[in-house]
Amino acid sequence: MTSQSFEITRRQALAGLGATTALTLGGCAATARPEAVAQAQAIGAERLLEVVGYNLLEHEPERATSLGVDTGRYAELRARLEDQSQTGQDLYAATLRRDLDRVRAFPRDGLDADTITNLDVVESAYSTALDGFALPYGDVAVGSWRNAPYVVIQNVGSYLDLPRFMESSHPLKDGSDADAYIERMEAMPAVFAGELERMRAARAMGMVPPDFLIEKATAQLSETIKSAKAGEIFADPLRAKLVEAGMPESHANRARTLETGPIAAALEAQLAELRLEMAEADSDPGMWSQPRGEEWYAWALRASTTTTLSPDEVHEQGREELAALHARMDPILKEIGFTSGTVGERMQALSQDARYKFAQGDPGRAEIMAFIKDRIAWITAQMPRAFNTLVDPNLEVRRLPLAEEPGAPGAYGGAGSKDGTIPGRMWINLRTTDLHRKYDLADLTYHETIPGHVWEGEYSNRLPLIRSILAFNAFSEGWALYGEQLADELGAYDDFKVGRLGYLQSLAFRACRMVVDTGLHHKRWSREQARRFFVEENGSKYDEVVSEVDRYCSWPAQATGYKLGHSEIVRQRGRAEAALGSAYDFKAFNDAVVLGGNAPLDVMAKNVDRYIARARG
Repeated sequence: MTSQSFEITRRQALAGLGATTALTLGGCAATARPEAVAQAQAIGAERLLEVVGYNLLEHEPERATSLGVDTGRYAELRARLEDQSQTGQDLYAATLRRDLDRVRAFPRDGLDADTITNLDVVESAYSTALDGFALPYGDVAVGSWRNAPYVVIQNVGSYLDLPRFMESSHPLKDGSDADAYIERMEAMPAVFAGELERMRAARAMGMVPPDFLIEKATAQLSETIKSAKAGEIFADPLRAKLVEAGMPESHANRARTLETGPIAAALEAQLAELRLEMAEADSDPGMWSQPRGEEWYAWALRASTTTTLSPDEVHEQGREELAALHARMDPILKEIGFTSGTVGERMQALSQDARYKFAQGDPGRAEIMAFIKDRIAWITAQMPRAFNTLVDPNLEVRRLPLAEEPGAPGAYGGAGSKDGTIPGRMWINLRTTDLHRKYDLADLTYHETIPGHVWEGEYSNRLPLIRSILAFNAFSEGWALYGEQLADELGAYDDFKVGRLGYLQSLAFRACRMVVDTGLHHKRWSREQARRFFVEENGSKYDEVVSEVDRYCSWPAQATGYKLGHSEIVRQRGRAEAALGSAYDFKAFNDAVVLGGNAPLDVMAKNVDRYIARARG
């Protein structure tokens, strides 16, 4: 696609920036030609960052809708979808390369700390993404968390993303929204065809997913096709929304034609490709077995953690943190009567205690939803005790789409749109109520909603557009785990010690992820070895870790960022306390981290440096 963000006023404002494209990726203001630096400085950092943000959204228009910025001069983004072809991905990389050069050319002298942070964040995100685009296969998440070597698999692909996006994020307030809905549906066959092109190219170089992932994806895609042929994914929900809004149903008729015809056919072509891949697949779960797999995993680990830690270093840190957390869990288990066996064995016994299970089926699902809402109400009331700067998230809890549940984690969540029209959400997996326990669901809720993902996202949405777009796995997930810690420190488990076990097991689970992910992709572990480590070492539920382990196989390195990010936030807090002594303020520290926005861990550390300097006066 061709970038259209340089309209008249922007073209005039950025006229001088073209000269900076001659910079190499290693360029900086000190080596840029003086006139290029002057031209960059003349337009101002704020305008530069705005243009960089909209340039990115030209390639990911769905994000513009999710952020609520596909309006006014950018309204045409509401009718478009990302170009998933190799050509489209190459154009995306070219835009990143051009804008990275411009950001690097911008002089930092005289800028305030927030603006320097914004430029540093863009530079980090774009340079890492470009290294990913330079690899011969896979999906690169630019300022997001889901880097994947496989374009279509059990938890990756537009066959999963588009139904959820169109149902939950595409607005339907008037006829123009309905027109845009249809235009996006008209674009879907090309989206699926673009993915198919990249799937075939990967297979040609010997890059084939493991058979157990293909088996899951084949089953899910088959169900999606069945629903598409019945018009149940897009057309029927569109009709219901049109009726509810009092709009004509003619758009739904066009949607049915598209869904049952070219969309279903494009999905069938992907299914046929998966079956060809199955004929060539083996059962090796790790990236070590793939062409250039070790190189791909090293990049993914750097992207996920925003560090340069090696797989062996991550593996050993995970083991050390797991041992420390189990040492905290052991006395609580003994106190409540679980005295024999390893911590993992005793947590397994606890998980079978009927007192902490939810009812089966729909009654249990209703019980889970009520439980979550109660915990959100409690933690929301505690936030003035933890932050000086408060937000009021627009938040809803929703069940995951049924087609997604088999390959999905227990839950996930995120902030709403920048304009507040799309709520932050916690998506809960309810394929079986046995995924959850009464002693661990509260902690999961705090992680996904408040003070975790939804809460943090509200602050990022107040930053310049590009900062609302860019997110870093280690910060996002590290903050969500820190949110779990805040809930404990605010008294969530003072009267429910078993709940504190659930919280500590959650942290231990993330430490296990560091061990298991590196085990699978670097140390050549089998799937069963990975599952046993969770169950035997941490007492995790077997049904939960089956899909968890498969998730790590399709999202290499993503799972390592959680505990690494949390440990770094806690380390920075300890550093601030030691440096400030009596001048340290709990609420002010939390503000400093969250108001600094979602950032690489080294940039977050600089924000803490500034907090320490301010507190010292």
